[in-house]
Amino acid sequence: MLQPNQHEHARCKDPVKYGELVILGYNGSLPGGDRGRKRSRFALYRRAKANGVKPSAVHILSSPHDSKAVNSRGQHSISFTLSRNQTVVVEYCHDNDTDMFQIGRSTESPIDFVVTDTPGGSKESEDSSSAPSTISRFACRVVCERNPPYTARIYAAGFDSSKNIFLGEKATKWKNPDGHMDGLTTNGVLVMHPLGFPEEPKQGLWREISVCGDVYALRETRSGPIRGQLAQGESSALQDGSLVDLCGATLLWRTADGLLKAPTLRHLDALRLELNAARPQCPVGLSTLAFPSLPRSHSLEERQPWAYLSCGHVHGRHDWGQRPERHREREEGSCGGTGGRRECPLCRTVGPYVPLWLGCEPAFYMDAGAPTHAFASCGHVCSEKTVRYWAETPLPHGTHAFRPTCPFCSAPLAGTPGYTRLIFQGPID
Repeated sequence: MLQPNQHEHARCKDPVKYGELVILGYNGSLPGGDRGRKRSRFALYRRAKANGVKPSAVHILSSPHDSKAVNSRGQHSISFTLSRNQTVVVEYCHDNDTDMFQIGRSTESPIDFVVTDTPGGSKESEDSSSAPSTISRFACRVVCERNPPYTARIYAAGFDSSKNIFLGEKATKWKNPDGHMDGLTTNGVLVMHPLGFPEEPKQGLWREISVCGDVYALRETRSGPIRGQLAQGESSALQDGSLVDLCGATLLWRTADGLLKAPTLRHLDALRLELNAARPQCPVGLSTLAFPSLPRSHSLEERQPWAYLSCGHVHGRHDWGQRPERHREREEGSCGGTGGRRECPLCRTVGPYVPLWLGCEPAFYMDAGAPTHAFASCGHVCSEKTVRYWAETPLPHGTHAFRPTCPFCSAPLAGTPGYTRLIFQGPID
């Protein structure tokens, strides 16, 4: 048995958790399962040895290849190409006080968290769903202080396999009044810091983060050549609930403290069991309905609840009330499908009729409230406070648009307010 001082020692050996990045649009795991660095959520822990870097020497060169720093695999650097015969290279040296984590599409070793485009999500191209990825191979980096309060800061762009960041001639870049160089990546890294998250959450403004971690107003379009105005006094420090958009995927940052207060999967399952214990019934077929267990919430089951999203009446699966456009229905059971428009047998309201799915990614919840509401268009079910927050949160879409989407599947929300209160019928006996 551990003695008191051994207990203390064991606690000290527990790794410090800075927080987690969770990709919007995946209800708990990637479709093929989470594997290695490619997963739906990524936990950031204090490293055994600090790997952070900080700017040191600056060189102005007639060619970037003149620099030993650029050619040295052991030296981090950022190169700003101003013209064919002038490049500013900022060398970075080791920083004992920070840990660096890199995020991007590349599967090369410098990337800690591999992120690809979210299907049907915020990146959906206006003209083609098969457009090439707009997520940068080395999209961004998060730098965490190794000592309390463990502040995590975000920066655009990540260092490649040669430990370099190159901003070419066409990239948006500039020299700040204090003399240091800075720039933006092609499609940019956008951040939104909410206020009062998650107790009384209120959306903040979307901003763009520079390569050196400064905060700017958005460009006119996502990859526009002119940077926005400097957002005076605003910080790149992530806070609980901060959203990071990589132009193809949106990530939610949850602090370690925030996650401790969030509901757990066990709690969400207890809410599911409580809902099923009330034996909700289909008001027409009189069959008892039941939400499937959370890990199986990806395939339709016989007793799965369905709902008319215009009115909220919950039924079992049935084929009556179909409108003439039923032949154009999307495949039933697809998480984001509308299931066609139907007339509710109870109140005659016409609207989408979809299967209901429990939201099982706890990080997206604002509270541990009962699952009483569903997002309109996809049928993901969670608490009222959670649907309200996400329905009022516009997420980047395409090159200059914003729209609210379901955090569990990234389906765009339909109508106003974008969600509906569910009306369950209890057993008649």
